[in-house]
Amino acid sequence: QVQLVESGGGLVQPGGSLRLSCAASRSIFSFNAMGWYRQAPGKERELVATITSGGVTNYADSVKGRFTISRDNTKNTVALQMNSLKPEDTAVYYCNARDVLVFSRRDYWGQGTQVTVSS
Repeated sequence: QVQLVESGGGLVQPGGSLRLSCAASRSIFSFNAMGWYRQAPGKERELVATITSGGVTNYADSVKGRFTISRDNTKNTVALQMNSLKPEDTAVYYCNARDVLVFSRRDYWGQGTQVTVSS
């Protein structure tokens, strides 16, 4: 088990920046990957960025070049630096911890933090 708590969301102008942080209650290195997902009203939750225990990152095409995911294993935190924000980035952002087991996959989620990009 692990508890994930997101912070850093808020209201920003288009083109602005925001940094999200996810604090885990235990070692994040024990998980296969950590990531950020988002869900806009009326839409399904979608992947934003992930980072494996080995440091390999993956980004959604819509955020490549603008967002950067990072992790600090000593502090058990995962961050998402968001630059050049667009109105379409507006969503609730969720921190994810993924544990791939022998026969299944287990996901843990934070409560989410709202990001609103608007003039």
